[in-house]
Amino acid sequence: MNQNRQADALKAWEDLTIADNFIFQKVMRKKRLCKRLIENILNIKIRRITFPETEKDIRVRRDSKSVRLDVYVEDDQGTLYDIEMQTTDYATPDELPKRTRYYQAMMDMDVLNKGELYTTLRRTYIIFICTFDPFERNELGRGRSFYTFRETCQEEPRFLMGDDTTKIFLNSKGRREGINRDLAAFLDYIEGKTPQGKFAESIAEAVETAKENKEMKVEYMTFYMELRRREEKGREEGRAEGRAEGLAEGEAKGTVKGRWMILMELVHDGVITMKEAAQRAGMTEEAFRKLTTH
Repeated sequence: MNQNRQADALKAWEDLTIADNFIFQKVMRKKRLCKRLIENILNIKIRRITFPETEKDIRVRRDSKSVRLDVYVEDDQGTLYDIEMQTTDYATPDELPKRTRYYQAMMDMDVLNKGELYTTLRRTYIIFICTFDPFERNELGRGRSFYTFRETCQEEPRFLMGDDTTKIFLNSKGRREGINRDLAAFLDYIEGKTPQGKFAESIAEAVETAKENKEMKVEYMTFYMELRRREEKGREEGRAEGRAEGLAEGEAKGTVKGRWMILMELVHDGVITMKEAAQRAGMTEEAFRKLTTH
């Protein structure tokens, strides 16, 4: 069984692309590439960027829902950027928009110290890079590669409220309209096409370099095999529970429940995040949390 898990882990490693969160985070640790990606998305120039933390974990209260930001960057002007690779198209259309709302609130709470004025809040950009159209169900936005949202006045749409917050959604499957050549090539590369242009080629080269790194390979395969081991254990426990009930339906239900509990165990152990567990269970974080607490 362990040999099978190792073979599966090796294949999973070999199949990784820039769309995988693990590889995306490793590649974006290269300041030159991360800086260039932000510049291409926003059509701006940045002098330099820093990484406040490798993976930014934010928990305002002990009993509040924490968030882990995949790529958390600060530029020389104090602007904050959160960049997330998103491959799960949730059944609930407001999942991603509300996720950005919560991320925004947590980022603001994290930087505003007690007694400080609200004017000290930073300019922030939350950027979701999606391998699907997050607004496909909305006729106004269907098929775009780029969606930008800012707070505006409903009566005067050109009047920005001025809270310095921006949410951006990229859609790798959208029409390549209104975006620069480098960003279009990057989205094409996410879709599995041959990288075109210096920027996309540099990203592809960084992906290959990461996949040749033995330490990264061991890190990923160890995580993958541990996840599979616990999932297999959960399935076995679920089948046993089902057999004890003497019902085929009970066996199926027990298997599913066992998988949920193993995923929650991985969350508690810090192996995966709640977001990743919910994605593997095929549901929202809120729904997954409710199921595992009953």
